[in-house]
Amino acid sequence: MLMGEFQHSLDAKGRLFMPVKLREALGTKFILTKGLDGCLFVYDLEQWRLLEAKLNSLPMTRKGARDFNRFFFGGAAEGECDKQGRVLLPANLREFAGLDKNAVIVGVGNRAEIWDAERWNAYNEENAEDVGELAEQLADLDLGI
Repeated sequence: MLMGEFQHSLDAKGRLFMPVKLREALGTKFILTKGLDGCLFVYDLEQWRLLEAKLNSLPMTRKGARDFNRFFFGGAAEGECDKQGRVLLPANLREFAGLDKNAVIVGVGNRAEIWDAERWNAYNEENAEDVGELAEQLADLDLGI
């Protein structure tokens, strides 16, 4: 399980230090892709394969399925940390997520998310009051919260 919040800076080459806890959970190679809400999603290879199978089973006759697969798979890249624990974020993914200097890496269960720090702070401010309402909406899922 991936969890926690970590703040790091991108270097001039677009490399981001991945925290040891997340590196250990993600493995030596992992998948980076465009995420929802303006962040990047990071999956270990096992989770990626599970998600890939689900997305590939969607009917390609549905425009929404085609569009989402293009977005998700078209933006995907394999990631690997160097000896210093840094991963090179491809330019197209940095541009998509607005990543320039300061980033926040968040563990979110089966994946990690990489956010531009300002975007992450704005997202949290915008959604802080909605958490109780969200928990209420999800009450029928018996999450035990």
